[in-house]
Amino acid sequence: RLMADLKVLAWQTDMTRVCTFQIGHEMSGRAYPEVGFGDAHHSVTHHQGDREKIAKVIQINIFHARMLAYYLDKLRSTPDGDGSLLDHAMLLYGSALSDGNLHLYTNLPLLLVAGGVAGIKGGRHVRYEGGVPMTNLLLTMLDKARVPHVEKLGDSTGRLELPSV
Repeated sequence: RLMADLKVLAWQTDMTRVCTFQIGHEMSGRAYPEVGFGDAHHSVTHHQGDREKIAKVIQINIFHARMLAYYLDKLRSTPDGDGSLLDHAMLLYGSALSDGNLHLYTNLPLLLVAGGVAGIKGGRHVRYEGGVPMTNLLLTMLDKARVPHVEKLGDSTGRLELPSV
């Protein structure tokens, strides 16, 4: 929560309008005693079908989702110009793997929160077929943030069509 509070404060005071925050890298040995056990996140993602380990991964994911909700609530309740910080924000939340057990990096579980930024319509589930690289989304986000002259980013193959208002 402290990191969320600091990010909100940095945005609120215009110290920055861009930030990244990584909860843990894929090989992290971080444990989550906050959820009632001391197993490392990485080790329980290699569950091989073990229901107890799967339940622990779910608990960790719920913990992360609650932290995201806390952050979004702070942004929503912080005034900024003609709205809130959330109204003027674009946030990407997700994982670099869709299945930690199999190390799959396709069909990534990503959440784009845009608060109406650049005409992006929210409340939609969008699935892109055909192995679209995540960097296509990042390139599209740069366009929406009006970052000029970025034609390619990493392995991007183009921009994505996002639902618009």
